[in-house]
Amino acid sequence: MAGDILEGETTSASSPVQARLRARGLRSLPLRFVVPNVVTLLALCAGLTAIRFAVDAKYESAVLAILAAAVLDGMDGRIARALKGSSRFGAELDSLADFIDFGVAPALLLFFWSLHTLKTVGWAAVLIFAIAAALRLARFNVMIDDPNKPAWSARFFTGMPAPAGAIVVMLPLYLNMSFDLPPSRGLTQLVAAYVVLIAGLMVSRIPHYSGKHIGRVPRDKFIFVLFAVAAILVLLASFPLEMLIVVSLAYLALIPFSVRSYRRLAEQDAAAPPETGAA
Repeated sequence: MAGDILEGETTSASSPVQARLRARGLRSLPLRFVVPNVVTLLALCAGLTAIRFAVDAKYESAVLAILAAAVLDGMDGRIARALKGSSRFGAELDSLADFIDFGVAPALLLFFWSLHTLKTVGWAAVLIFAIAAALRLARFNVMIDDPNKPAWSARFFTGMPAPAGAIVVMLPLYLNMSFDLPPSRGLTQLVAAYVVLIAGLMVSRIPHYSGKHIGRVPRDKFIFVLFAVAAILVLLASFPLEMLIVVSLAYLALIPFSVRSYRRLAEQDAAAPPETGAA
């Protein structure tokens, strides 16, 4: 009897507390919502660590940290979709992490590495890049909910995506560390101009291929694709800077082809007869 009384008193005492907690929204959260955000936070940690490496003049380690952030950034969205754990909170956190990882971190890395010798001009170049990354991310968040976009437009990004911009903008650093180029003011000025060029591509409306909508691999080609991916990973682990040079140049070379593909699909869409409702 005493135990029942105590249990009843505990229940009655705790129920108002539980009610207040539920009223404040303090309830349990499914794990499927937590996991993608943890991956996003890991990407943010990688970006912040890249800044620390840049301050310590450990430039190759900083590059690898930004590359790790890019890989994690590609994973969190896929994990969220696979677990059906997408949320508005996760989308906002992802945008904030992307700005640090792909706007601030590469900009500071380039400034500490070389552009600081140009003083105000070098700082202006990295500011332009960081601002372009912020604008690119803001535009992506706005356009993602556009109901008027044709279905085929999902194959393309409008402007260079921030992760790609972060990898490609560091091309001068890859070249310098791979071939030990002698420092000169002229080369540093070219680096500043290149940084501004990539910033312009990020905020432009030039279409870029999107890897998010690559089709399924045919069964008869699966082994070859698997071998190619394994070979790329081995080369990237063995020769990271040289592979990043190849990847950056290949990505820049794909831009004209993406523009041509986008225009062809847009012309086909414009020439297609309008859909009519059923009578």
